Amino acid sequence: MKRVQAGVLDVAYREVGPPDGKPAVLLHGFPYDIHAYDAVAERLAADGVRCLIPYLRGYGPTRFRDDATLRSGEQAALGADLLAFLDALGIERAVLAGYDWGGRAACVVAALWPARAAGLVSGGVAYNIQNIPAAGNPAPPDVEHRLWYQYYLHGERGRAGLAANRASFCALLWRLWSPTWPFSEETYARTARSFEENPDFVEVVVHSYRHRFGLVPGDPALVEIEALLAAQPEITVPSVVLLGADDGVGPPPAEDTDARHFTGPYRRAIVAGVGHNVPQEAPDAFAEAVLGLL
Repeated sequence: MKRVQAGVLDVAYREVGPPDGKPAVLLHGFPYDIHAYDAVAERLAADGVRCLIPYLRGYGPTRFRDDATLRSGEQAALGADLLAFLDALGIERAVLAGYDWGGRAACVVAALWPARAAGLVSGGVAYNIQNIPAAGNPAPPDVEHRLWYQYYLHGERGRAGLAANRASFCALLWRLWSPTWPFSEETYARTARSFEENPDFVEVVVHSYRHRFGLVPGDPALVEIEALLAAQPEITVPSVVLLGADDGVGPPPAEDTDARHFTGPYRRAIVAGVGHNVPQEAPDAFAEAVLGLL
């Protein structure tokens, strides 16, 4: 495990592959961690790729550098963290690949700082930039019921429930979101340590699911980035979208309504037999998507 000071964080990350290889940053989601990329990184490293796999804010050994920093989970924070990580390592340009929260960070940087992205792999959601001004518009009931965990965290009962039941809460989400993935208790326990041992996990998660609905203010230092994201900027870099056919929280729609946000080379694929955790459930497909952008 390596560490680097990047922006407001002391980031813990894993590096796999030749140091002079073309770089790819692999970004995990909620509620997962860097182990989602164990098989992906092994495959990419064998093909000469330098894989950089950071723990996001609130996960694993990554820590905030200042106690006074807001434990924000907003999309601007995730994007700013990724940009700071690239700067701290002196990486001018890399393939940015992620899913869930990690996909959001990758989409934010690809949209706002396209010169830093050689390509984008977005898993689970294609255009993973939240339209917060429209967050009050209700979705169809079959979509709303899958978001129960977000609404649960809007209240203090939910905050207390997550704090008291981190491992079992997140294990439930794993089962609901990837119903056809037979992960073992050992696989889950290896990742669950990232939730149980990070002192900021609960606050970052709760802030994320409240901010995206406009219920709490964001970090004042990130207001300008959020304003840019509210305009729903286009993504111009070459992009591959991978959606799990069995995703229990966001089943892929038949119509690709997100394609209009991508103005560069774009490919969308639905991966059979895969749920929400695309890189861990389908490492070969994910690795091939990254390699195709290098």
